[in-house]
Amino acid sequence: MSKIPPFEPGSVWLVGAGPGDAGLLTLYAYEALRQADVLVYDALVGQDILELTGPDTILEYAGKRGGKPSPKQNDITERLIALAREGKRVLRLKGGDPYIFGRGGEEALTLAAHNIPFRVIPGISSGVGGLAYAGIPLTHRETNSAVTFLTGHDASGEVPDVDWEYIAKGSPVIVVYMGVRHIRSIAERLIRYGRSQDESVAIVFRATTKDQKVVVSTLANAAQDLEKSNLKPPALIVIGEVVKLRPELDWYDKYLASEFND
Repeated sequence: MSKIPPFEPGSVWLVGAGPGDAGLLTLYAYEALRQADVLVYDALVGQDILELTGPDTILEYAGKRGGKPSPKQNDITERLIALAREGKRVLRLKGGDPYIFGRGGEEALTLAAHNIPFRVIPGISSGVGGLAYAGIPLTHRETNSAVTFLTGHDASGEVPDVDWEYIAKGSPVIVVYMGVRHIRSIAERLIRYGRSQDESVAIVFRATTKDQKVVVSTLANAAQDLEKSNLKPPALIVIGEVVKLRPELDWYDKYLASEFND
Protein backbone atom coordinates (compact mmCIF):
# COMPACT_ATOMS: atom_id res chain seq x y z
CA MET A 1 0.00 0.00 0.00
CA SER A 2 1.31 3.44 -0.88
CA LYS A 3 2.23 5.75 1.96
CA ILE A 4 -0.34 8.38 2.93
CA PRO A 5 1.22 11.82 2.26
CA PRO A 6 1.53 14.26 5.16
CA PHE A 7 -1.13 16.91 5.57
CA GLU A 8 1.04 20.01 5.25
CA PRO A 9 0.30 23.19 7.26
CA GLY A 10 -1.10 25.97 5.11
CA SER A 11 -2.85 23.59 2.72
CA VAL A 12 -6.43 22.55 2.07
CA TRP A 13 -7.66 19.03 1.41
CA LEU A 14 -11.00 18.81 -0.41
CA VAL A 15 -12.29 15.45 0.75
CA GLY A 16 -15.35 13.37 -0.10
CA ALA A 17 -16.99 11.85 2.97
CA GLY A 18 -19.03 9.37 0.95
CA PRO A 19 -22.79 8.89 1.17
CA GLY A 20 -23.05 8.55 4.95
CA ASP A 21 -21.73 5.25 6.31
CA ALA A 22 -18.38 6.00 7.97
CA GLY A 23 -17.09 2.63 6.77
CA LEU A 24 -17.13 3.96 3.22
CA LEU A 25 -14.49 6.61 3.92
CA THR A 26 -11.21 6.21 2.04
CA LEU A 27 -7.93 5.80 3.91
CA TYR A 28 -6.92 9.26 2.74
CA ALA A 29 -10.12 10.72 4.19
CA TYR A 30 -9.57 8.94 7.49
CA GLU A 31 -6.01 10.23 7.76
CA ALA A 32 -7.14 13.76 6.89
CA LEU A 33 -9.71 13.62 9.71
CA ARG A 34 -6.99 12.57 12.16
CA GLN A 35 -4.47 15.22 11.07
CA ALA A 36 -6.58 18.31 10.33
CA ASP A 37 -6.33 21.44 12.46
CA VAL A 38 -9.68 22.73 11.21
CA LEU A 39 -12.57 20.78 9.70
CA VAL A 40 -15.03 22.75 7.56
CA TYR A 41 -17.90 20.35 6.91
CA ASP A 42 -21.17 20.09 5.04
CA ALA A 43 -24.70 19.32 6.22
CA LEU A 44 -24.62 15.73 4.96
CA VAL A 45 -21.59 14.70 7.01
CA GLY A 46 -22.77 12.47 9.87
CA GLN A 47 -21.80 12.65 13.52
CA ASP A 48 -20.03 9.28 13.44
CA ILE A 49 -17.66 10.69 10.81
CA LEU A 50 -17.07 13.90 12.75
CA GLU A 51 -16.10 11.82 15.78
CA LEU A 52 -13.10 10.46 13.87
CA THR A 53 -11.33 13.82 14.09
CA GLY A 54 -8.33 14.38 16.32
CA PRO A 55 -8.90 15.70 19.86
CA ASP A 56 -7.65 19.19 18.97
CA THR A 57 -9.40 19.58 15.64
CA ILE A 58 -11.69 22.63 15.41
CA LEU A 59 -15.02 21.90 13.72
CA GLU A 60 -16.72 24.57 11.61
CA TYR A 61 -20.14 23.92 10.10
CA ALA A 62 -20.67 25.21 6.56
CA GLY A 63 -23.73 23.26 5.50
CA LYS A 64 -25.91 24.34 2.59
CA ARG A 65 -29.47 23.00 2.43
CA GLY A 66 -32.08 24.02 -0.11
CA GLY A 67 -34.69 26.46 1.19
CA LYS A 68 -32.87 27.10 4.46
CA PRO A 69 -30.50 29.89 5.54
CA SER A 70 -27.02 28.78 4.52
CA PRO A 71 -23.51 30.20 4.30
CA LYS A 72 -22.72 31.79 0.95
CA GLN A 73 -20.37 29.80 -1.25
CA ASN A 74 -17.95 32.73 -1.53
CA ASP A 75 -17.83 33.07 2.25
CA ILE A 76 -16.99 29.39 2.64
CA THR A 77 -14.16 29.57 0.13
CA GLU A 78 -12.78 32.78 1.63
CA ARG A 79 -12.76 31.06 5.02
CA LEU A 80 -10.72 28.18 3.61
CA ILE A 81 -8.20 30.64 2.20
CA ALA A 82 -7.96 32.59 5.46
CA LEU A 83 -7.41 29.44 7.54
CA ALA A 84 -4.74 28.15 5.17
CA ARG A 85 -2.92 31.50 5.32
CA GLU A 86 -2.88 31.16 9.10
CA GLY A 87 -0.82 27.99 8.60
CA LYS A 88 -3.66 25.60 9.43
CA ARG A 89 -4.15 22.17 7.94
CA VAL A 90 -7.64 22.72 6.57
CA LEU A 91 -9.95 19.82 5.78
CA ARG A 92 -12.96 20.72 3.64
CA LEU A 93 -15.23 17.71 4.07
CA LYS A 94 -18.12 17.29 1.65
CA GLY A 95 -20.79 14.60 1.43
CA GLY A 96 -20.35 12.14 -1.42
CA ASP A 97 -17.64 13.20 -3.85
CA PRO A 98 -16.36 16.80 -3.98
CA TYR A 99 -16.55 16.98 -7.77
CA ILE A 100 -20.01 15.43 -8.29
CA PHE A 101 -22.60 18.16 -7.69
CA GLY A 102 -20.58 19.20 -4.64
CA ARG A 103 -19.13 22.56 -5.74
CA GLY A 104 -15.68 21.17 -5.13
CA GLY A 105 -14.56 22.42 -8.52
CA GLU A 106 -15.54 25.98 -7.61
CA GLU A 107 -13.62 25.80 -4.36
CA ALA A 108 -10.56 24.25 -5.99
CA LEU A 109 -10.46 26.91 -8.70
CA THR A 110 -10.55 29.68 -6.10
CA LEU A 111 -7.81 28.02 -4.03
CA ALA A 112 -5.68 27.70 -7.16
CA ALA A 113 -6.26 31.35 -8.04
CA HIS A 114 -4.98 32.36 -4.59
CA ASN A 115 -1.97 29.99 -4.73
CA ILE A 116 -3.23 27.89 -1.82
CA PRO A 117 -1.82 24.34 -2.00
CA PHE A 118 -4.66 21.83 -2.16
CA ARG A 119 -5.34 18.15 -2.67
CA VAL A 120 -8.57 16.51 -3.80
CA ILE A 121 -9.57 13.20 -2.20
CA PRO A 122 -12.45 11.56 -4.08
CA GLY A 123 -15.32 10.03 -2.16
CA ILE A 124 -17.98 7.47 -3.02
CA SER A 125 -20.80 9.43 -4.58
CA SER A 126 -24.29 8.79 -3.21
CA GLY A 127 -25.39 7.98 -6.75
CA VAL A 128 -23.08 4.97 -6.62
CA GLY A 129 -22.82 3.90 -2.98
CA GLY A 130 -26.35 4.92 -2.01
CA LEU A 131 -27.92 2.90 -4.78
CA ALA A 132 -25.75 -0.12 -3.95
CA TYR A 133 -27.15 0.01 -0.39
CA ALA A 134 -30.65 0.25 -1.84
CA GLY A 135 -30.16 -2.95 -3.82
CA ILE A 136 -30.13 -1.16 -7.17
CA PRO A 137 -27.14 -1.69 -9.50
CA LEU A 138 -26.31 1.25 -11.74
CA THR A 139 -25.69 -1.05 -14.70
CA HIS A 140 -26.79 -4.55 -15.58
CA ARG A 141 -26.08 -6.40 -18.80
CA GLU A 142 -29.75 -7.20 -19.40
CA THR A 143 -31.02 -3.66 -18.82
CA ASN A 144 -28.52 -0.90 -19.59
CA SER A 145 -25.01 0.01 -20.66
CA ALA A 146 -25.36 3.75 -20.01
CA VAL A 147 -26.30 5.95 -17.05
CA THR A 148 -27.03 9.66 -16.78
CA PHE A 149 -26.37 11.63 -13.59
CA LEU A 150 -28.08 14.99 -13.28
CA THR A 151 -28.95 17.51 -10.61
CA GLY A 152 -32.59 18.14 -9.83
CA HIS A 153 -32.17 21.91 -9.69
CA ASP A 154 -29.97 24.58 -11.21
CA ALA A 155 -28.19 27.48 -9.50
CA SER A 156 -31.47 29.37 -9.18
CA GLY A 157 -33.27 26.41 -7.61
CA GLU A 158 -35.39 25.66 -10.68
CA VAL A 159 -35.56 22.50 -12.79
CA PRO A 160 -32.30 22.42 -14.78
CA ASP A 161 -32.39 23.54 -18.40
CA VAL A 162 -30.97 20.37 -19.93
CA ASP A 163 -31.98 18.54 -23.09
CA TRP A 164 -34.76 16.49 -21.52
CA GLU A 165 -35.69 14.92 -24.86
CA TYR A 166 -32.14 13.65 -25.36
CA ILE A 167 -31.99 12.31 -21.79
CA ALA A 168 -35.40 10.66 -22.01
CA LYS A 169 -34.59 8.93 -25.29
CA GLY A 170 -30.89 8.30 -24.81
CA SER A 171 -30.36 7.15 -21.24
CA PRO A 172 -31.94 3.90 -20.01
CA VAL A 173 -31.09 4.73 -16.38
CA ILE A 174 -31.28 8.23 -14.90
CA VAL A 175 -30.02 9.18 -11.44
CA VAL A 176 -31.22 12.50 -10.10
CA TYR A 177 -29.47 14.23 -7.21
CA MET A 178 -31.38 16.79 -5.14
CA GLY A 179 -34.50 16.31 -7.22
CA VAL A 180 -37.24 15.65 -4.64
CA ARG A 181 -38.67 19.17 -4.79
CA HIS A 182 -39.09 18.96 -8.57
CA ILE A 183 -39.93 15.27 -8.94
CA ARG A 184 -43.33 15.97 -10.49
CA SER A 185 -41.90 18.33 -13.11
CA ILE A 186 -39.02 15.98 -13.90
CA ALA A 187 -41.39 13.04 -14.35
CA GLU A 188 -43.67 15.10 -16.59
CA ARG A 189 -40.75 16.09 -18.81
CA LEU A 190 -39.55 12.51 -19.19
CA ILE A 191 -43.04 11.20 -19.98
CA ARG A 192 -43.57 14.02 -22.49
CA TYR A 193 -40.49 12.87 -24.39
CA GLY A 194 -41.37 9.21 -24.51
CA ARG A 195 -40.69 7.47 -21.20
CA SER A 196 -43.43 5.12 -20.06
CA GLN A 197 -45.71 6.27 -17.25
CA ASP A 198 -45.22 2.79 -15.76
CA GLU A 199 -41.41 2.95 -15.73
CA SER A 200 -39.93 2.00 -12.37
CA VAL A 201 -38.69 4.70 -10.02
CA ALA A 202 -36.99 4.42 -6.64
CA ILE A 203 -36.48 7.28 -4.19
CA VAL A 204 -33.70 6.52 -1.71
CA PHE A 205 -33.68 8.57 1.49
CA ARG A 206 -30.62 8.99 3.74
CA ALA A 207 -28.76 6.31 1.84
CA THR A 208 -26.27 4.06 3.67
CA THR A 209 -27.32 5.31 7.12
CA LYS A 210 -29.46 3.66 9.79
CA ASP A 211 -32.33 5.89 8.66
CA GLN A 212 -32.26 4.68 5.05
CA LYS A 213 -35.70 4.28 3.48
CA VAL A 214 -36.66 3.45 -0.10
CA VAL A 215 -39.91 4.28 -1.87
CA VAL A 216 -40.52 2.31 -5.08
CA SER A 217 -43.01 3.74 -7.54
CA THR A 218 -43.53 4.62 -11.21
CA LEU A 219 -42.95 7.80 -13.18
CA ALA A 220 -46.67 8.57 -13.18
CA ASN A 221 -47.08 8.04 -9.41
CA ALA A 222 -43.69 9.03 -7.99
CA ALA A 223 -44.70 12.52 -6.83
CA GLN A 224 -47.88 11.22 -5.18
CA ASP A 225 -46.10 8.32 -3.48
CA LEU A 226 -43.35 10.64 -2.28
CA GLU A 227 -45.94 12.90 -0.66
CA LYS A 228 -47.64 9.94 1.02
CA SER A 229 -44.34 8.72 2.46
CA ASN A 230 -43.80 11.90 4.52
CA LEU A 231 -40.07 11.33 4.08
CA LYS A 232 -37.74 14.31 3.77
CA PRO A 233 -34.48 14.86 1.85
CA PRO A 234 -31.66 14.12 1.40
CA ALA A 235 -32.76 11.67 -1.25
CA LEU A 236 -31.76 10.24 -4.61
CA ILE A 237 -34.10 9.38 -7.45
CA VAL A 238 -33.28 6.55 -9.85
CA ILE A 239 -35.37 5.85 -12.94
CA GLY A 240 -35.07 2.73 -15.05
CA GLU A 241 -35.42 -1.03 -15.31
CA VAL A 242 -32.61 -1.63 -12.79
CA VAL A 243 -35.07 -0.67 -10.03
CA LYS A 244 -36.88 -3.97 -10.68
CA LEU A 245 -33.78 -5.85 -9.43
CA ARG A 246 -34.21 -4.43 -5.93
CA PRO A 247 -36.44 -7.24 -4.50
CA GLU A 248 -33.66 -9.78 -5.11
CA LEU A 249 -30.67 -7.53 -4.38
CA ASP A 250 -31.91 -5.67 -1.30
CA TRP A 251 -29.17 -6.95 1.00
CA TYR A 252 -29.42 -3.92 3.29
CA ASP A 253 -33.00 -4.47 4.47
CA LYS A 254 -32.58 -8.24 4.56
CA TYR A 255 -29.33 -8.47 6.47
CA LEU A 256 -28.31 -5.12 7.93
CA ALA A 257 -31.29 -2.95 8.84
CA SER A 258 -32.30 -5.33 11.66
CA GLU A 259 -28.98 -4.65 13.38
CA PHE A 260 -30.00 -0.98 13.82
CA ASN A 261 -33.27 -2.02 15.46
CA ASP A 262 -31.82 -4.44 18.02
